[in-house]
Amino acid sequence: MFTGIIESMGTILDVRTEGTNRHFTFKAEMTSELKVDQSVAHDGVCLTVVSIEGQSYTVTAVEETLARTTLGTWQVDDLVNLERCTRLGDRLDGHIVQGHVDTTAEVVDIDARDGSWNVHFRHARAPHHLTVAKGSITVNGVSLTVVDSTEDGFSITVIPYTWDHTGFHRLKTGDSVNLEFDVVGKYVAALVARQS
Repeated sequence: MFTGIIESMGTILDVRTEGTNRHFTFKAEMTSELKVDQSVAHDGVCLTVVSIEGQSYTVTAVEETLARTTLGTWQVDDLVNLERCTRLGDRLDGHIVQGHVDTTAEVVDIDARDGSWNVHFRHARAPHHLTVAKGSITVNGVSLTVVDSTEDGFSITVIPYTWDHTGFHRLKTGDSVNLEFDVVGKYVAALVARQS
């Protein structure tokens, strides 16, 4: 489990394909604190550390993960948002994040305000792709509050600290991002659908 509060940025050093899997090697400040078998969210995707060498570590993405996320487009030198899993007893500063990406979305518009940025996203329409105004959403692993919500999109407002300390400052119109919808909302929607 994660909280959507980004700890660090990681730089991709190497991308290697093996069968239908893809191995990503990262350099990150927190590498010395990691251990093999540990879960780390990479732009919101929960991946297991499979090896550590010096200041770099490697994770593996399987075919299903590559198909559902933006990982298939990752290249050497890309920057990725990183968060280690939550420890029992820690504060839950963001919201409950599983690291299981539901779908991707396209950046439709980035509106720079005086002190913040409004970012609008569009995603495929589906009953379980649920956002509500003032609810929670995870975008590339970052816990955010929904400002406006439609059946196929939503907007968020990003404060300067989040803009500067995550990959948001590199986003452009047309880019794809990973989305994880609020887990509580997903369960409620599923229960309501079953009773209908």
